[in-house]
Amino acid sequence: MLRDYQQRAIDQLYEWFAQNTEGHPCLQLPTGSGKSHIVAALCKDALQNWPETRILMLTHVKELIEQNAEKMLTHWPGAPLGIYSAGLNRWDLSQPITFGGIQSLRKRANEIGHIDLVIIDECHLINHRDEGGYRRLIEQLTETNPDLRVIGLTATPYRLGHGLITERHVKTNKEGEVIIDDPPLLTHIIEPVTIEELIELGYLAPLRSKKTDISVSVEHVRKRGGEYREDELIDAMANFDTAGAVRETLERAADRRSLLFFCTGVDHALQTRDLLRDLGVTAEAVLGDTPKAERTAILQQFKSGELRAITNNNVLTTGFDAPDTDCIAFLRPTLSPSLYMQMAGRGMRIKSHCSDCLVLDFANLVMTHGPVTNVDPGNTPGAGEKPAKTCLNENCRELNPLNAKACSACGTPFPEPEKKPMTLSEIDMMGIEQPKAPPPPPPPYLEKYVTGWAWTVYTSRASNREMLMVSYYSDAFDAGVREYITLGYPGYAGKKALRTIADIARKAGVDAGQDMGLAEIAAAMNAAQPPSLIRYNVDGKFYRVESREWKTQNTLSSEISSNGSEDRSREQFESLLFPTEGTVH
Repeated sequence: MLRDYQQRAIDQLYEWFAQNTEGHPCLQLPTGSGKSHIVAALCKDALQNWPETRILMLTHVKELIEQNAEKMLTHWPGAPLGIYSAGLNRWDLSQPITFGGIQSLRKRANEIGHIDLVIIDECHLINHRDEGGYRRLIEQLTETNPDLRVIGLTATPYRLGHGLITERHVKTNKEGEVIIDDPPLLTHIIEPVTIEELIELGYLAPLRSKKTDISVSVEHVRKRGGEYREDELIDAMANFDTAGAVRETLERAADRRSLLFFCTGVDHALQTRDLLRDLGVTAEAVLGDTPKAERTAILQQFKSGELRAITNNNVLTTGFDAPDTDCIAFLRPTLSPSLYMQMAGRGMRIKSHCSDCLVLDFANLVMTHGPVTNVDPGNTPGAGEKPAKTCLNENCRELNPLNAKACSACGTPFPEPEKKPMTLSEIDMMGIEQPKAPPPPPPPYLEKYVTGWAWTVYTSRASNREMLMVSYYSDAFDAGVREYITLGYPGYAGKKALRTIADIARKAGVDAGQDMGLAEIAAAMNAAQPPSLIRYNVDGKFYRVESREWKTQNTLSSEISSNGSEDRSREQFESLLFPTEGTVH
């Protein structure tokens, strides 16, 4: 069973393909949103509707191949899939769905043969230039099947030093002449759900960021290819007070159970591990050359609580899931917004023992890249620091947005600004001001049992723009509850309306594609089954419909019989909702 936003992702993909005969979309899905379930449902739907479909799912590391395949079988037992990966010693290309590694398959287009759909996990790794394993393989597979379509999946749709992965790669010479103009492989970004929504829905845990007493200096570290030079970065970390950072972490995280350290290089990861052990903390290091069995054992000990801390050197950024990780220490400066997001994402799973994850940012990553809800993907990463202010309480030092009047963590007030307050700039770790107390509960919903609805195209008097209007009725004498759906409007209003109409159409059994006009959608809806129950609130002179339910006769009859607020008998409602043959209302 998919969550609403997971089904929304599939619906939006189908609508995008219906509207676009060329190009390839990228699904931007936050870490922890359950992309493997979305992929499984998409593959299952494709094979059940078009049995001859052949699908290739690609990624770059064997751990992700194995995990994605296992989760697909969990969601879809008996899925017809094979695995092709040298790292896993699996070589099966005979099934309709193949999970494979790009390193193993990039030169095997002839063996792969006809493919209808390629799904690429961690697609931000696709080269923005017209080169590299992914682009060469896609090019060769397209020669076999010109109708091949590609879907990318990533939480971070941008590349270091380039910007969004949907942007063209253009390079000019000294005279200003264009010498490189490579189009992107993925042409559009679809974002069915955001980090803020997932936190609000209770599917992700927020991060709490702290300004640390000490921080890494990268003042003299040069850059190469948009990132810090590794040799010079390691030298800079040799001059950093790692012991002080470890002590500060243990002081600030005294009540935290599972500490994850991102370090700079192998030696630094081992040094940090040893410093933790010297202070009585059970700790291990996971390195790039750690044997698989040993790595598995270490991670299991960490998840079970046998180990309190793990250090690593850029290993546990993808394919690692330990939900109870409740403290992350950044000891690894980076100019890559993708790497920053991957590291931060390790702490956003829902936890069994606390509500958030503490982030200690010794590497100044929050200041460099911005909040995780609004990362700067620009092609000049690190060009400037994002504004923030630190809590004045020395025992707290939470990073807060500039407009905060008091610390969102401890309540310590900030002094009144002497100058005119600056424009809101969301810049704590989450990019959202975290309230000291939960917001008041929403007003109780009103309920209405529905026997019919009427759809029409309505023209706004204020904007002279057309939209859809639907009225929900209980009987012929009912004035109805009116809902306005601003389909085709720009910005948030249009996106919300698209989600609303897709949800209603799916539940009512209507095939309403984006190529349909408003009048066509209204006609299709009028011929469809209306919901049996709506929940709504009154906002001034307007109604705000919160939910719609399509219920069975038995379920609804039971509800009506127990609902004393309706001024009708059970028999009257049943005759309206489920008329006997020949009855006319």
